[in-house]
Amino acid sequence: MPTKLLHSFTPPSADDFITIVRAEGCTLWDEQGKRYLDAMASLWYCQVGHGRAEIIDAVADQMRLLDAYQTFAPFTNQPAEELASMVAERSPLADSRVFFCGSGSEAVDSALKIARAVHRLRGEPDRQVIIRRTDGYHGTNFGGTSAQGIAGNREGWGDLVPHFVEVPRDDIEAVSTTMAANEGRVAAVITEPMQGAGGVFPPQDGYLEGLRRLCDQHGALLIMDEVICGFGRTGQWFGAQHYGVTPDLMTFAKGVTSGYQPVGGVICSRSVCDVLEQPGFLLRTGYTYAGHPTCMVAGVANLALMEKEQLVQRVPHLAKKLTEGLAALQADGLIQSYRGTGAVYAAELGYDAAAARMRLLEAGVVLRPVGTALAICPPLVITDHEIGTLFDTMVEVLARGDEQG
Repeated sequence: MPTKLLHSFTPPSADDFITIVRAEGCTLWDEQGKRYLDAMASLWYCQVGHGRAEIIDAVADQMRLLDAYQTFAPFTNQPAEELASMVAERSPLADSRVFFCGSGSEAVDSALKIARAVHRLRGEPDRQVIIRRTDGYHGTNFGGTSAQGIAGNREGWGDLVPHFVEVPRDDIEAVSTTMAANEGRVAAVITEPMQGAGGVFPPQDGYLEGLRRLCDQHGALLIMDEVICGFGRTGQWFGAQHYGVTPDLMTFAKGVTSGYQPVGGVICSRSVCDVLEQPGFLLRTGYTYAGHPTCMVAGVANLALMEKEQLVQRVPHLAKKLTEGLAALQADGLIQSYRGTGAVYAAELGYDAAAARMRLLEAGVVLRPVGTALAICPPLVITDHEIGTLFDTMVEVLARGDEQG
């Protein structure tokens, strides 16, 4: 009998699940008492590790004071104002403002709407085309599904949002051609700084700079989806800073609270805000739980903890340890190659990674299959000993050589 819970990205007929009952640091326990090393930070997000009292206590204290209240006019709350300031200050967008929502998917849809609204306010209502990249992942709301560069995620839903045009992942000439063919109609280009769920693909040298240049030349906005890259994953607060390219809009979620509470958002550049702030304009979009004070406090406590423990500054050390382990796997012929940056990588197997993922789970390590590769994205607090355990287990499992069959 299938569970009553309808799971995401799962065959609805499935009935074999691992029940996780406890977590601390980088360790999970299931209901049988088995331990797992969480080398995926759950789903790319638990920067500070599990069970941190600093966040838990802050959330509990806030719930006793003001558990929840909306931030539609004329209301606001101190935690929402504080988190907006903290996010804006860490972003590369000077004098920016932050629009909150509840997830990365909501953030993407909001950014797409804001981009179109900006052009309409500028007197260019025909600018509705959004350029997406092959293998890009932008959540699963209707806008984000339409922006998907992963074909399988777009299929089976009927007609999607119109005016999305796909270009090959790293083909800047294709972007240039598409811009020229749609002159005066392109609202934005949407891209992850480094593609995550589509396979962990860093951009080719000069690619993001090329997108910025083409957007400027053709009057389009550049949207960077920082849901995975944001909040330290690349060794800077945001991937835009790591790659040295400044967008017009940035989406975020995941690492802003380390997953302790659901929060997403859009960081709007000053040039975007100047358009939105014109007299008489009403931003007719928003979410019931946007600026939810309990969720906001989780973000404030999480970012304060990351600062206190200098977790962003720790990423180069993690990068060294992770790439050393991956290079050893490649040298031993256990993986074909690896790619990534900072504290997120993909170990390329060259065959469907799903079976290898399941064998790793049996051995007590959580990774995520992304096509023919295994994604590695541990909490930023992972220890050197735990990294050693990760690679020792990968050697043990991949050396069997039976995942392909």
